Parts: sequence; structure tokens; C-alpha cells
Amino acid sequence: MQNRILTGLIGRHIGASRSPWLHEREAQAQGLELTYELFDFAAMELDESQLCAQLNVAADLGYSGLNITYPYKQAVIACLDELSPSAARVGAVNTVKLAAGKRVGHNTDVIGFAESMRDGLPGATLDCVLQIGAGGGGSATAQALLELGVGRLIVCDQDPARATALVRKLQEGFGPSRAAATVDLPAVVGSVDGVVNATPMGMVGTPQPPLDTSRLTSRQWVADIVYFPLETELLRTARARGCRILDGSGMAVYQAAAAFEIFTGRKANRSRMLRSFIEYSAAAPPPAASIGILD
Repeated sequence: MQNRILTGLIGRHIGASRSPWLHEREAQAQGLELTYELFDFAAMELDESQLCAQLNVAADLGYSGLNITYPYKQAVIACLDELSPSAARVGAVNTVKLAAGKRVGHNTDVIGFAESMRDGLPGATLDCVLQIGAGGGGSATAQALLELGVGRLIVCDQDPARATALVRKLQEGFGPSRAAATVDLPAVVGSVDGVVNATPMGMVGTPQPPLDTSRLTSRQWVADIVYFPLETELLRTARARGCRILDGSGMAVYQAAAAFEIFTGRKANRSRMLRSFIEYSAAAPPPAASIGILD
């Protein structure tokens, strides 16, 4: 067996993260000795100002890479030497490869959500889609949706300026007609083909849906990037109204699989990792309210 591969996750309130389980189980199945550590800045009493220093420590200790989660996916960019094309397009990083004295940022959330959509909602109509949320996770899902062929993406966020900023970036990459921002969510819901929730709404602690679900119709599909609970109130009510639905498990697993490949250079078995995720979800106690979204 080769030398131990050191990896980990930086974020806040991440003690119940499923990432160690997913990465270590997949490594074990492949005969790799891999350790995945959690660097919970809340528990460590660190803040954003220590982010670059923590990356330096990991590099000095020989880490192969680190995942980055809420709230540091954009802040970490200032600590990096290079960005992959996907991370540059999104403007957010969830995976940092540490090698040859360089820190290279990647975004596997884009890959994760795109793979989840292809697997979980094949043939979904993509002429016009509403996305709620414009944070780090929303930046990735928006990029994925347009790459998948969404004709027009409408973005709504509690912070209108954040939605406008995301839309401006999307328009630069895909053209002015492909993305727009709105502040009138009720007026838009009924006219779109699908809805993506890229906010924490629906998680443990904030179970209410991010929109009035009575406006949904059976011709629409609804996707959620929240993965605990797997069936959020939004998805439950959407299903009851006849909508096709997509939960957050696929994005969680597929982004982890892509990160595993960056860290190890080995192809991840996505079906096996999905089974590990489901196994963990069935056995684990409910996580803290801040865990359960890729943001």
C-alpha cells in the first residue's frame, strides 16, 4: 500500500460533514490509504483571515489537497496560484490541489450538479429555468445549467445585488439573452419549466420552502441542492403536485467523486460512492443545521 494520502475540508460548522466517510470509503475500496480531516474554523476559533495560513500549513504537511465549503468558496481564491477553467468561470472554488509548490483551485460543484441533472432528470425541458440563490453553490449550479443547455436562466436571491452580479458574470460567458435577474419571485414561478433551490432553505433548522409551492404545476420539474433531509419540504410538496423532482444526493456525491480524482489521480466509482452516501444517511444521526447544502 502506498504512502498515506492526506486530504481534508475547510469550512465552518462542518462537524457532521459526510465528506470524510465518502472519501475514505472510496479510498479503502481502491486499496488506498487516505485520511480526510475536518478543519472546522468555528470549532478552531479561526476566521477568514487565517484561511491562507491554513492552506500553507496543509501544504507544508504534505496534503494532496483540500475541499473548501461555506463560507470560504470565494474568499479562498485570494490564497491560490491558479484557477482551473471551471473555477475561473464560476468565481468560486470548492477543491484545492496542493502539488509542486502550487495551490490550484477547482470547482467540482459544476460537474456534480450537471451529472446529477443528467442522471436524475433525463429529458427535462430546459427552455426557461428559475434558480433561487446566487451564492457559491448557486454560482456553480447556474454555470452547470447553462452548460446543460438552459435557454434562459432567471436568478432570484434575497440580496438582489448578488443575483445581479451573478447574472452579469453569466451573461459575459453565455451572452446577454441567456440569464436575467428578478426580484419578483411569485410572478416568475408559474412560467418556467423548472426550479432549482440553491439556498439553505429546506435544511434542518430552516425547513420552509424558498417559494410558494402552490404556484407549481405538474408540467414542471424541481431540483434541490440541500441533501439533509433528502426530501425537503419543497420536494415533498412539488412531488405531491405532480412535479418531477431531484434531491441533493447526486450533486453531493458526484462533486466528491470529482474531488477524489483530483486528490488521488484515481477514477472514482460513482455508483459505489452513492451507495456509501445512502448507507451513511440511513445510519447517521441528523447533522447540525448548517450542514446539508453545498454552498
